[in-house]
Amino acid sequence: MTQEERPPITDLRSALQRLADHPGQLIETDHPVDPNGELAGVYRRIGAGGTVMRPTRIGPAMMFNSVIGFPDVRVLVGLTASRERVGILFDSPPNRLTQRMAEAYRDAIAPVKFSGDKAPCQQVVHRADEPGFDLRTILPAPTNTDRDAGPFFCLGLVLGSDPELGTDVTIHRLCVQGRDEMSIFFAPSRHIDAFRVRAEAAGRPFHISVNMGLDPAIPISAGFEAPTTPMGYDELAIAGGMRGTPVELVDCVTVDQKAIAAAEIVIEGYIIPGKRVVEDQNTGTGWAMPEFPGYVGPANQSLPVIKVTAITTREHPILQTLVGPGEEHTSLAGIPTEASIFRALHDAMPGFVSEVYAHSAGGGKFLAILKCNKKSAFDDGRARHAAILALGIYSELKNVIVVDSDVDIFDTDDVLWAMQTRMQGDMDIINIPGVAGHVLDPSQQPEYNPALPAMGTTCKTIFDATAPFHLKEHFKRAHFRDVDPRPFAPSLHLEYP
Repeated sequence: MTQEERPPITDLRSALQRLADHPGQLIETDHPVDPNGELAGVYRRIGAGGTVMRPTRIGPAMMFNSVIGFPDVRVLVGLTASRERVGILFDSPPNRLTQRMAEAYRDAIAPVKFSGDKAPCQQVVHRADEPGFDLRTILPAPTNTDRDAGPFFCLGLVLGSDPELGTDVTIHRLCVQGRDEMSIFFAPSRHIDAFRVRAEAAGRPFHISVNMGLDPAIPISAGFEAPTTPMGYDELAIAGGMRGTPVELVDCVTVDQKAIAAAEIVIEGYIIPGKRVVEDQNTGTGWAMPEFPGYVGPANQSLPVIKVTAITTREHPILQTLVGPGEEHTSLAGIPTEASIFRALHDAMPGFVSEVYAHSAGGGKFLAILKCNKKSAFDDGRARHAAILALGIYSELKNVIVVDSDVDIFDTDDVLWAMQTRMQGDMDIINIPGVAGHVLDPSQQPEYNPALPAMGTTCKTIFDATAPFHLKEHFKRAHFRDVDPRPFAPSLHLEYP
């Protein structure tokens, strides 16, 4: 089936149908699973990858059809926990996803109002003011570890707006605190949190929708950050650019906000002005949940509270989740990071940086690898300039590795080889101390380094693993004859060229 003949992806279910046509990319199980720790423990070994505790691996997405205590809800994990799988979903070779995402940003299409009679996300409506309503019995929010502060929604896309500043969509950790309450954690500088602060200062409840079970173009597009997407920029437009058709929105049932019409599940509600809770108030574990750097972070002592007013779903909905530090986070955060850096560097120095990879070891946020195409001795300095620009384009980036055009940036062995043979520590490592970073890195705190003024401040580092241009003849790789291997090993199903 050609790309033109394939049914388009318009929601989560059509995305799953696309994967069903690719053996090994999606598996289902009817074996009963407990969402409390067991589900994440299973997927850790099947396909979580990323910075998850070993043993883990990159594997298929997985649908759990029999979730204990929730007969009507299925749980999907790992939809984008593989760069190859994201390529299938976005009609792109895996190593060109950076460019594909940059094109979606360039071709952005603003969202539109839902045009049908009844939005799929509102086929079933549970109102919080109805007798027996309990968030905890309607949706199976998983826990990832036995130390989690409570059940978490890990892929809840929060949509909020400000009457003057615009709209924002971002994914936040949401801990279920009661029958109709959740806490929400905002990392510093999130635009939607600025909207919340303005509403709170005015004494207004901040109306939001939490959208789950989406066309994967939507959560990945939501990973773009400033300065690529300035305050009030609606990242849903990038998802529209990815698919070539706008995302449709529908009015919420109980709050003055929009929801994504094709979502599997929508939680409606508002952030209560002035109210705060301790994240682990119901468990007392002292911990929150595993985050993308690979650690379980401490429970936050003062988080805003969402008052849930309704839950709307499709019939037999699919709750989508992720295993916190896994490869899925690398896709969701890393591909937009790559696209932002690539686009800005292309504008600043066209053709010089041909590829960017936000590496899994940094969860798609902390580590970027740039492929530079040196043509003269002057380009030795341009390679380092590109790294400095990358740090400015994405503020949470911590380390940048710069390599030559003959290095495969998606092959960690190749990158490490370049660092061993084309880098001298006293000449080619550049430190930039005392720069704003990310609060979830446990090394970015004064207790680790007393020179740091506050949590989330770090030393940023550039590793120049490019060969000096005037010595390029000394750094030519051993050359092998290019031979078609297929007649010699047909059982391996190799591709050539």
